[in-house]
Amino acid sequence: MSVTLPGPTLGVVGGGQLGRMLGEAASPLGVDVVVLDPTPDCPAARVADQIEGDLDDPESVSELAERADVLTFEIETADPELLVDVRAETGTPVHPDPATLAATGDKLREKEMLDEAGIPVPAFVPADTPTAAAEAVDRFGGTMLKAREGGYDGRGNEPVSDADAAGETLAAVGGDAVAEELLDFDRELAAIGVRGPDGETRVFPVTETIHREEILRGTVSPPRVDAETRERARDVVEQVLAELDGRGVFGVELFDVDGEILVNEIAPRPHNSGHWTIEGAATSQFEQHVRAVLGWPLGPVERVAPTASANILGDVDAPEPATLSGVGSVLAGPDASLHWYGKREARPLRKMGHLTVTDPGAADAASALETAESLRDSLTFTQ
Repeated sequence: MSVTLPGPTLGVVGGGQLGRMLGEAASPLGVDVVVLDPTPDCPAARVADQIEGDLDDPESVSELAERADVLTFEIETADPELLVDVRAETGTPVHPDPATLAATGDKLREKEMLDEAGIPVPAFVPADTPTAAAEAVDRFGGTMLKAREGGYDGRGNEPVSDADAAGETLAAVGGDAVAEELLDFDRELAAIGVRGPDGETRVFPVTETIHREEILRGTVSPPRVDAETRERARDVVEQVLAELDGRGVFGVELFDVDGEILVNEIAPRPHNSGHWTIEGAATSQFEQHVRAVLGWPLGPVERVAPTASANILGDVDAPEPATLSGVGSVLAGPDASLHWYGKREARPLRKMGHLTVTDPGAADAASALETAESLRDSLTFTQ
């Protein structure tokens, strides 16, 4: 494959932290990045050109496509139908395929796609009326109601165990949901899968994810499971990749239930569970996404050291200017790395950054996790 530098321009719908880290990964490859985002001076604007506009504005998306050789997206609120129209209008390829975005952006369609392919998922039923939601509670002995569209970071997900409260809970998640069996899982796992040129696929090492209040707090790689469970998880991710269209990286969230692996959700983009790969893998998920969507050769996915990450969330009661104290303790650690996303405003539980700790030579990531969590807890948001 012939690759000429300087390289092409990559257009990204969305300019948040994922767009920022895509820009950081693209630059050493000689790839310019242009992002579309409605927020003035968005996080990605520090490392990429920005078109300021709404993600669903046809003129703005067309302008992005005209400036780019390939389009991708870093946020699932991108409009798949608009991307199809712009692709036809401008001839600019879009990866992953908008059809994949349409399927994974609707939790019911996503579950139906996986179930029809024989890929294990939690038991589920549609729940678009209070009666359907109440029946799901009775059927499953309690259920997790998930908004079909728009949910993220636990938003749009609500557990309900009382059929009488099902209607109220359904309204709280938006009134059109999928009801899933409440699982007594052992742990949550995830892996970043990659679809490259000519149908090539690769899967990064399986990772354990640590959630609290439905929000990802950190990751541990390798996960605290046996090798057989890791291999089963990897096999499931390969099955998922076979059902998706287009090139790029995909975050696949999993449940480990007594060694059985079930798919929770799919993100057709770089994913928080893969941030550890920046320091912990031979190729980061962000560089891999740039390579994949451009049709370039994929990089190796091996873990280079046991690695743990910890998310830095907005520890504030109300929105305030984003000022973080204590970063010196992170920077002083020889195996610790800080990633600050450049958001101007801290909000309660908003993802403001993350830190990663590697532990070269260790057999597992236990020490790295302890250090990462300790360093994260030493950071404070100041008034």
